[in-house]
Amino acid sequence: MNKIVYWMSMSLDGFIEGPHRNIDWHVVDDELHRYFNDRLAGMGAMLDGRVTHQLMADFWPTADQDPANAGPTAEFAPIWRDTPKYVYSRTLDHADWNTTIVREVVPEEVAALKERADGDLALGGAGLAASFAALGLIDEYRVYVQPVLIGRGKPMFPAEETVRPLRLTGTRTFGNGVVELRYEPAGR
Repeated sequence: MNKIVYWMSMSLDGFIEGPHRNIDWHVVDDELHRYFNDRLAGMGAMLDGRVTHQLMADFWPTADQDPANAGPTAEFAPIWRDTPKYVYSRTLDHADWNTTIVREVVPEEVAALKERADGDLALGGAGLAASFAALGLIDEYRVYVQPVLIGRGKPMFPAEETVRPLRLTGTRTFGNGVVELRYEPAGR
């Protein structure tokens, strides 16, 4: 059965972006980017919130046409373009690049999408992930801890009163100091 995998990089102090939405502190070298490319190339679809989708759509559709974007950056552009994308938004009217707009997170619809997809589903965006987590829809967490403290910004996980026990399923340390932590909900 396909899984919904929440992918996100965060600072060591738990933020996914700085106070002005900046992510320039993310350390993504060729080794890490190739690792992401290899994993994301096999995904059946990408599930994103509107903000994440629009950030991706502003850069990736033509990234491989810019000579400044060589190597793994250029290699990711066709992966992004070709992978089916589902953007969850109540306000977005139109989306290109193999994208379907979905208005609400409906567990039965998510289950049907998981079943018919040609691989696991990559979940992105903290707000959307919070909605999926609240409904028990996340099968795996892939957290990429960046070797930096930024002090404030948008947290990866919103404050909530629900305890969600997780089981560590793997780790990997990259040469640039980024550490991948993989978890599944306990009891699965």
